Amino acid sequence: MQKLKEIIAVFEANLPSITEQPGEPREVYEPISYILNIGGKRIRPAMTIAAYKLYQEKISDDVIKLAQAIEMFHNFTLMHDDIMDNSLLRRGHQTVHLKWDNATAILCGDLLQIEVYEKLTEIGSIEILNLFNKMARELCEGQMNDMMFETREIVSNEDYLHMIKQKTAVLIGFSLQAGALLGGANESESNALYDLGISMGLSFQLMDDYLDSFGEKDKVGKKIGGDILNKKKTFLWNEMWANLNSQEKKSLNTIFESGTDSEIIDYVKDKMKSTGADKKTLQLAQNHAARNGHILSQMSSEGNKDYLNEIMTLLSKREN
Repeated sequence: MQKLKEIIAVFEANLPSITEQPGEPREVYEPISYILNIGGKRIRPAMTIAAYKLYQEKISDDVIKLAQAIEMFHNFTLMHDDIMDNSLLRRGHQTVHLKWDNATAILCGDLLQIEVYEKLTEIGSIEILNLFNKMARELCEGQMNDMMFETREIVSNEDYLHMIKQKTAVLIGFSLQAGALLGGANESESNALYDLGISMGLSFQLMDDYLDSFGEKDKVGKKIGGDILNKKKTFLWNEMWANLNSQEKKSLNTIFESGTDSEIIDYVKDKMKSTGADKKTLQLAQNHAARNGHILSQMSSEGNKDYLNEIMTLLSKREN
């Protein structure tokens, strides 16, 4: 993963310009520096630079600003998501709303988004700004749909796939498309890279759903079965539920009322296997991953594809 390490190192070298926040009062800037400094894989800004490298050899100041804007926007969404989900940890550290308070976290998130627009304005591309606004609107719609699904007994997989496209995939699509446009891509290729990002986002989320139930704790990095215990309407859950008979649904509801956590997880995983929901989810994730390579191979760009290929390889290597 040498190429990926190379562009992440370039981005990290420019990170101080957004983490060393100036301004007063310090109480509204320190939480922004905090969330930007506590880590993260930096995959989205890396995607932006990788897409740019398909068309340009030298990394420009503008693509760094674009990558910074994308990383700041991503962290803005995380800051507000943590409030809505009442999360205690983010990347192994206290969430902003817990370390400070909800009001500070909301205000800091708002300020962080303003700084995103400042970066985009400096770049000066109306096309990229319009695409960003479209993406941000869709992401908010996806977050709302996700919250609404929590109170619905039944969610179709069509609705679920649309939600994860909005909540997860559109930012990845924008990261690739905007980086390519800044590098000089034509409309056809920039749209193809957007489609690639959508497919990558769907594959990533479907695999994440699968690993939450069928992964190994040491490899996944979190407790297995959390989505099951929360009755989260993932593709995996929806597919299982749609193929249970009435008696099986009744038995499932009963075990949620009286069973221990381990009994609930084991029972539901058994039903996910018996209905074929596990295999269908994994197969769909793998189908998207295979499509990703095909999209990139069809592109006529004469630039370096190694950077983007390494990112795709990294994401596809997530195992159970």
